[in-house]
Amino acid sequence: MTLAKSGEGEGLWIRADRQTAGRGRLGREWVSPPGNLYASVLIRLRASDPPAATLGFVAATAVHMVLKRAAPDAGIRIKWPNDVVFDGAKLSGILLEREGDAVVTGIGVNLASHPDLPDRRTTSLFEVSGRQIEPDEFLEALAPIYARAIDFWRTQSLENILSGWQARAHPLGTKLSVNLPDGARLDGEYEGLARDGALNLRLADGALRVIHAGDVFLV
Repeated sequence: MTLAKSGEGEGLWIRADRQTAGRGRLGREWVSPPGNLYASVLIRLRASDPPAATLGFVAATAVHMVLKRAAPDAGIRIKWPNDVVFDGAKLSGILLEREGDAVVTGIGVNLASHPDLPDRRTTSLFEVSGRQIEPDEFLEALAPIYARAIDFWRTQSLENILSGWQARAHPLGTKLSVNLPDGARLDGEYEGLARDGALNLRLADGALRVIHAGDVFLV
């Protein structure tokens, strides 16, 4: 963020071996021991770009592509809005932060280890596949895929972007539980994405709720 404020150009990647104050979505701590990927990339927004919030879909798709290369037989999926999971357990998280025309996308991937959390299941690529991939090796694969994904984001319709994301997400009808920002909880089934990328949740009474913000859990 400091480099973004100072005018650093698009495409800058920074990777940490470990973090002492790692953060996830909603202000959560991101436990950051050595061996996992902790990286951030800088994008400069242009007037013609899609909404900045949709960069989360781009990043999740790129991370998913690299993870599937590493573990092609594993059922790795994306969970709204941008977590990558295996069998409901979190493999990767993504955080977008904005400063003027700059968006910094923080990407964490559990490569070698995963934290033991009280409120959600987690896993690592090593646990899923038995493969040990070093963080710099993972980033070397991710950076060009992400660059191509950004170009696709800028040149294709948002509908195409979201279609690629949905192809990698859990299937329609998957049961979800959503904790809303006001503390309420909704249970329902995944019914794809709205045109702007919001989550469509079909409730038990048949009503369709469009979720723009919330903490989503696979049931």
